[in-house]
Amino acid sequence: MGDLLLVRHGETEWSRSGRHTSWTDLPLTQHGEEQAKSLAPLLTDRTYALALASPLGRAIRTAELAGLTGVVPDPDLHEWDYGGYEGITTVDIHRARPEWDLWTDGVPPGPESHGESPEQIGARADRVLARLAPALADGDVILVAHAHVLRVLTARRLGLPPAEGRLFQLATGTVSRLSTEHGRPAIAEWNRRP
Repeated sequence: MGDLLLVRHGETEWSRSGRHTSWTDLPLTQHGEEQAKSLAPLLTDRTYALALASPLGRAIRTAELAGLTGVVPDPDLHEWDYGGYEGITTVDIHRARPEWDLWTDGVPPGPESHGESPEQIGARADRVLARLAPALADGDVILVAHAHVLRVLTARRLGLPPAEGRLFQLATGTVSRLSTEHGRPAIAEWNRRP
């Protein structure tokens, strides 16, 4: 069985400032582009049975700059739909809702999108895992996407509820690797940078 490599896209203006970014398709900052390029030595010496990415530009651009080829956009790798909290920081949300927690409460609808609960993003992660399972039997699989969706996907791969993605902090421009130990999924590397 192959390993599952998770790549979080490089920095954007909103990831740097802590603003929730799902549907707003911001480009990488100059630093984000440098982060993506720096990942190439960690990624290009491998052969991938499958390479998937979020359809958003920041993920696709990260994959390109990291030297990945044959990457297929997968809509289920889109970031958590932040609904009415798109573009807002957690600090600002807590001013109106001090007890709010993304991992248990999800987000309310917004003018452009419906918002998403932990269970809904968990269902998307489960669909991705089901689609890539045959490819993992043939070798390594790589996913290029966003922090929260990759954290939820990690929780689901490890057999945890979607909300347990809260346990896996994920920095921009990093590679993480899920492998197996004694036949069970396990974290082999996390937040690796060159």
